[in-house]
Amino acid sequence: MSTQVDTNDLETKVKAMYREVAENPHGEFHFEMGRAMAERLGYSSADLDHIPSEAIESFAGVGCYFHLLDDLSGARVLDLGSGSGMDSFIASLKTGPTGTVIGLDMTDAQLAKAEALRARRGVRNVTFVKGYIDAAPFQDGSFDVLISNGVINLATDKAKVFKEAARLLRAGGQLAIADIVTTVVLPESISCNATLWAACIGGAWQVDLYKQAIESAGLKIVAEQVNDQYRFLSDNAQGATKKFGVKSISLRADKV
Repeated sequence: MSTQVDTNDLETKVKAMYREVAENPHGEFHFEMGRAMAERLGYSSADLDHIPSEAIESFAGVGCYFHLLDDLSGARVLDLGSGSGMDSFIASLKTGPTGTVIGLDMTDAQLAKAEALRARRGVRNVTFVKGYIDAAPFQDGSFDVLISNGVINLATDKAKVFKEAARLLRAGGQLAIADIVTTVVLPESISCNATLWAACIGGAWQVDLYKQAIESAGLKIVAEQVNDQYRFLSDNAQGATKKFGVKSISLRADKV
């Protein structure tokens, strides 16, 4: 699926927006953030109580997926687009001390915040690395589990992201994601708008095409759900939600 969005402009806008998310989480955004939303999406208060509150403040995910995964004890986990680290820290609780979690992100401010929180808490089984989710700096089959929350919709080449995910997973490994999709294909007036793309709307794919790209990469979808509790805040975003069926889904896909 092609798009004419300016990729350089998009990367600049995405980095700027998520720098704001890291440094000013109580500012005005198209999307909701923070603990109340996380609990509404299905995150347990017990898990949230055991990770840095500042990571939760900057949580800009769109759903929960940990309940879709098998036991993570001892697992090697990669968080694609880890942001300020909330999901990475939760994954570290679930893997235990014998597991490892790597958070991968392209935005310096997010990485700096996540690493500062990790160091302050003395979390030993989490590492944060700078990089891109469609060209991760790791060897084939390096991970048991990949997670990603509200990020893949921002990628201009989603098929490449899913192929990269399949490369990184060992045979039988699990991909668990929450992301924004649409009921109908978005018109170019929206899909070519880098500002709307950075707001997690313009880059959303039609749900059947999205799932087809996952399966084409060699991953089999084994569980999925619609996250009815997720909502956008701005009038523009809410208008697109109603007109084009923009919604959040969580799913798990296993490497076959």
